Amino acid sequence: MALGRLSSSRKSPFKMRALGMILALGIAAVVVQTAPGVTAALMPLRTQAGDLLVTGTESEQSPEPGILARLLGHTEKERRIRELEARVQELARYEAAARSMAARLEAYESMLSAMGEPPARGATARVVSEVNGPFSETLLANAGRAQGVEPDAIALNEGGVVGRVTHLGERSSRILLVTDFNSRIPVMGENSGVRAIVFGDGDGLGTLSDRPEEDPFLPGERILTSGEGGLFPRGHIVGTAVEQRDGRWRVAFSMSETRGGFVRLIPPQHIPTPEEEPALSHVEAEATAEAQSENGAVVETSGAAPTPPPETGTGTGGAP
Repeated sequence: MALGRLSSSRKSPFKMRALGMILALGIAAVVVQTAPGVTAALMPLRTQAGDLLVTGTESEQSPEPGILARLLGHTEKERRIRELEARVQELARYEAAARSMAARLEAYESMLSAMGEPPARGATARVVSEVNGPFSETLLANAGRAQGVEPDAIALNEGGVVGRVTHLGERSSRILLVTDFNSRIPVMGENSGVRAIVFGDGDGLGTLSDRPEEDPFLPGERILTSGEGGLFPRGHIVGTAVEQRDGRWRVAFSMSETRGGFVRLIPPQHIPTPEEEPALSHVEAEATAEAQSENGAVVETSGAAPTPPPETGTGTGGAP
């Protein structure tokens, strides 16, 4: 028992000394860190250590997540966040360029007094597939003449052009899809400007034919309605250009990506022909003919040569 007390008494001074040294080192570290010169010298190292621990490297070529994210399993989330931030920055640049071009285009149209596309009207309808229809690719919409749908109306959804109304009823209509073989839509490349006719080919892709230009489309560019023929309005998305291995160009329809069950039926782009001059009545025709004849007589009279005065001769039998 005496030996236990002796050993505990020997250990207590050691513990006190160790505790004192730890307190002294802590106070010294606090004092050193509060010094302005030491703080300025240690700030880059502290920042680099914090970035390495929390945010990782900031290299654009191969950004790495921080050590803390790796330990907690947030590596994939950090990578996705970085991708989205880069995408937002890129889209912000595109937005600024688009706003500038839109303002410039509006100014040009105002100076040139250009007539744009007519305002879109129409009705929104719910569509269902048709089983025993006259075509292989059709939809039925629950909107017709009573809802303001016009013949040959164009069906659109959030992806792009869906088709065209081929049969119109009082409260329903039949839509021929762009994927059907009997569908024909004049289109053009958004960037290349190449024009063609697209129709469905039964495999989910559209075939481009009747190309007046020999230039190819650009891979991945959007295919838009060209407005040729005066049926489909200009500028609506049909799909994207896809180049096949055999060199043919096809169209991946954009409406196939987002079939939400609703379409917007807008009127076709019918440009009216100029009005003809109204026919004159019988009385107006006679009055016009008399006025023209009188004007012609006046012109002839005014244009005739003056008659010369009679000559006063000095013949032998005449008076001197």
